[in-house]
Amino acid sequence: MDWRPHAAELAATVTPRGSRWREPVAITPRHAFVPRWWSPAGYGEWEVHDGPSDAETWADEAYSDRTLVTRVGPLHADHAEAAVVTAGRPTSSSTLPGLVVQMLRHAEVYEGADVLDVATGSGYSAALLANRIGERHVTSIDVDPYLVEAAADRLDGIGLHPRVLTVDATGPIPGDYDRIVSMVSVRPIPESWLAVLRPEGRLVTTIAHTCLIITADKTPDGGAVGRVEWDRAMFMETRRGEDYPPDEDLFDAVWEAEGEEVGRGRYPVMRVSYNWEIPSMLEVVAPGIEHHYEEDDDGQRTARMVHADGSWARATAKGDDPPTVHQGGPRRLWNILDDIRHLWVTEGSLPLHGARAFIRPTGEIHLTRGTWEGVITAQ
Repeated sequence: MDWRPHAAELAATVTPRGSRWREPVAITPRHAFVPRWWSPAGYGEWEVHDGPSDAETWADEAYSDRTLVTRVGPLHADHAEAAVVTAGRPTSSSTLPGLVVQMLRHAEVYEGADVLDVATGSGYSAALLANRIGERHVTSIDVDPYLVEAAADRLDGIGLHPRVLTVDATGPIPGDYDRIVSMVSVRPIPESWLAVLRPEGRLVTTIAHTCLIITADKTPDGGAVGRVEWDRAMFMETRRGEDYPPDEDLFDAVWEAEGEEVGRGRYPVMRVSYNWEIPSMLEVVAPGIEHHYEEDDDGQRTARMVHADGSWARATAKGDDPPTVHQGGPRRLWNILDDIRHLWVTEGSLPLHGARAFIRPTGEIHLTRGTWEGVITAQ
């Protein structure tokens, strides 16, 4: 494959003219890091694709600005039989290059900085860093031994040799660093990141189940201070084993239950997961809520919310009519959602983006913007 024209075109797409990241993208053969990948094949199902057997599709996919899923559940695309279909949640990927560059730019990486790349994945972000600041300044970690081995081999195949280690990113981390850039989401900030971040060093990460990008600089007390960027991104969350724990079907017991409280909602039924800001705000003020939405042929909309503490809500209405809302358990989840929507309508925005972020040495994050305050702790 003559990959260089493809890489040059990708670089022009994902970096502005004059960007220091344009050359690293242009000289990095992304296809080498994703010889096989998964693509959606129906609800919750994935079909494997083999790049070398279809060079044209391989080039199109590898040099597009899109994420390529490389692992579903415990099954690596590298290990799947040709054209096999599997079901499960994505557990690793080669992140879309534009987002990788976006996160690296937020990190303000500079010449001579030692950078920790959290979540090796395919190895592509480590390659960009190595091509930008030199391989000896780059350490990349991942919880998956096979991903680490494969990424190291593929980096070696293009002449790059950053340090690539099998490490649980939420536990102890070897070394110390000027920059930490995470391509995986966390909640809260792992204490180990703050421990290995050098004085005045910077970390960049996203918060699990939100679109929030937090940048923060190390403070003398061992914490960090920064902000929620006027930007957004979502990553898979950290995991410790082969797969994420199986989802408990919390909806079963309350699917059509009669509410302890039945009333009228202030706003139409919405598909919460199709929004960016509202579910992020909800995750900050009431973390751990699961959502389900459906709409029938007659325009009848039903949204369900449920939490492991036993709280639940079901809202039903036709079109944009005010919904009938059933709620039960210790909290009124639909009321929480409506309060957030009311703030959004009356203020024109939510106070998350642009908020100041104060991170304690324990990793707990305190957010403030104007009179609003929020706290992000472990669930």
